[in-house]
Amino acid sequence: MRHDLRIKQANREALITLAVYGLYFIWWYVFGYGLGNEDPETYSYVFSFPAWFFYSCILGYPVITVLLWVIVRLFFRDVPLDVDGEDEAGGGGGR
Repeated sequence: MRHDLRIKQANREALITLAVYGLYFIWWYVFGYGLGNEDPETYSYVFSFPAWFFYSCILGYPVITVLLWVIVRLFFRDVPLDVDGEDEAGGGGGR
């Protein structure tokens, strides 16, 4: 059985996406619960937002967006979705 390189690339991209999503969740959790798990009267503020909210929600979104843009530019590839020959499609033709 011949391995399709498109499947390998799709699996790689899916794993990268899950890893970045996990990183974003950890970022959000650490700042949201790490800084936000205090008495509200002792909060520090950034641009009149509580620091936990600013770092987890406001700063986290653009940081992860830029990171995703870089990752897509470096690791994701355009792959053709059409099949060049019948052998690659498993012999079924145009299904």
